[in-house]
Amino acid sequence: DLLRMGVIELNDANEEENCFLTLDDKDTKKYTHLEIFPSAILGAGASIIPYPEHNQSPRNTYESAMAKQSLGFSTPMMNTSTYVRQHFMWYPQTPIVTTKAMNLLGLEDRPAGQNCVVAVLPFDGYNIEDAIVISKAAVDRGLGRTFFFRIYEAEAKQYPGGMRDNFEIPNAEDNIRGYKGEKAYRLLEEDGVIATESPATGGDILIGKTSPPRFMEEYREFESKGPYRRDTSIGVRPSETGVVDTVVMTQSNEGGKMYKIRVRDMRIPEIGDKFASRHGQKGVIGILARYEDLPYTAEGVIPDVLINPHAFPSRMTVGMFMESISGKAAAQRGTKFDGSAFVGEKMEEIKVALEGSGLKYSGKEVMYDGRTGKAFPVEVFMGVVYYQKLHHMVADKIHARARGQVQMLTKQPTEGRARGGGLRFGEMERDCLIAYGASMILKDRLLDESDKAEIYVCERCGLVAYHDVKQRKYVCRVCGDKAKVSSVSVAYAFKLLLQEMQSLNVAPRLMIKERV
Repeated sequence: DLLRMGVIELNDANEEENCFLTLDDKDTKKYTHLEIFPSAILGAGASIIPYPEHNQSPRNTYESAMAKQSLGFSTPMMNTSTYVRQHFMWYPQTPIVTTKAMNLLGLEDRPAGQNCVVAVLPFDGYNIEDAIVISKAAVDRGLGRTFFFRIYEAEAKQYPGGMRDNFEIPNAEDNIRGYKGEKAYRLLEEDGVIATESPATGGDILIGKTSPPRFMEEYREFESKGPYRRDTSIGVRPSETGVVDTVVMTQSNEGGKMYKIRVRDMRIPEIGDKFASRHGQKGVIGILARYEDLPYTAEGVIPDVLINPHAFPSRMTVGMFMESISGKAAAQRGTKFDGSAFVGEKMEEIKVALEGSGLKYSGKEVMYDGRTGKAFPVEVFMGVVYYQKLHHMVADKIHARARGQVQMLTKQPTEGRARGGGLRFGEMERDCLIAYGASMILKDRLLDESDKAEIYVCERCGLVAYHDVKQRKYVCRVCGDKAKVSSVSVAYAFKLLLQEMQSLNVAPRLMIKERV
């Protein structure tokens, strides 16, 4: 009705160019339009930040992006959801310093974070560079604890000629290509599928499946002839562990038999896991500190989180200070405080609430070192801040390699964590070693441990020779019988470059001499 009467007008970005807007309804004479509600100018991400008008704008932008990565209670139908990846927090809490938009967005019913007692204090250097110190006792009681679910699925397809996939335990005696060894299939039951509540680690098979051979498979020498099948079993990802949560047998769209298996992994916060407040103050856990080592107040309050004072001066996230003392007042009073943009609780009201509880309005308190029992020489700022656990967990990123697969083309280690790849020693890393003059390490990384290869070069003409199987010797195509062939150690990628240049009719010649 108000739209039809012209009282409310919906303007797009172009129309807004010619409007003169105000947020305050007290002085409207020189303005053309008045915002319906001041907080409504913010989007869904920014509207969950308490006191955002007191933060530097890039920090609000960062939080708008990070809010989407927070883990919480995304759906009440967690037992029936079929997302491939899903996280669920064990004990999510609604923030005690909230905004009007949080209820509209459903974050009061399905929250994505927890209220933490936060002190701004260094801790032996374990919270430098934005790291945070978290109380191990709080973690043991369930702070930041989440479940990670991953769904694995396999379908039995029908092929032309009456052949089809079978769900079964592959047998070594049945001429099966890609057989993974008896240990990998140890958890499977008679139907070829793992049982619920079975613990599984990386490489364990969840669904045993064999498939008929591919139509035009490449010819393989030295392999037993006769009918064979391929092992196409589905296993747990190499870097993951968990417990089988649910096993569902269903039908695919094509009418074939299909299994869906959900694996559950409990993620307890550990060093390297990422957390963030609602003000763009993100950081990873630097240490899980023992309860008895953490600082405490005269009342015996021990903080859950310690963050470094250096996180504030340059970033100017004053909104986090305001949330901290508002949270403190709200916890003492037992009510929620509103921190909505432009219309949140005024600091005067918070001051009354804090002083009424016998606390300082500054938010600072005398604290004692848990290790020495002595009071700190200065007062410590402490309050209640809402922290979000983000889905960047060290368990999903940790990666190391000693030996492993190499690429077929370049003979160099494969790339990426999923393939068990190597860590790239790049140009800049190489330059650092050159600057140090560390020639042996340089050779070790770039040649010996990468793609060292022996090639045979004709000393007379400098071209690469080849091995003649019939004559049982190395032969140079150009020099013939006059050739003198010697072995040279090079990177396989260099040998590849030489051959690619030769394919373009460019003949690179190697001038070789005795190895020193």
